[in-house]
Amino acid sequence: MDIINRLLGRENAGSRDIARERLRLVLIHDRASVSPNFLNALKEELIRVIREYMEIDEESIIVDLENEDNSVALVANIPIRGFKRAANE
Repeated sequence: MDIINRLLGRENAGSRDIARERLRLVLIHDRASVSPNFLNALKEELIRVIREYMEIDEESIIVDLENEDNSVALVANIPIRGFKRAANE
């Protein structure tokens, strides 16, 4: 059944998404001169910090480095499901 799904373009969406993310990281590395490991560590740290304050859709997060003029910009798209109440409230 896997062979039929692959022939019909129904490849496992998880594998396709992982491959796309890896390719995107390689392209970012080339553009921004940072390693894919660095960008992945940055993304994980952003997720960790934001998760303390908000409920987020971790599967849909996009963190990217883009060239703007003569500098590099960090661009993050983080879907928010809701806000957590502060412990002091």
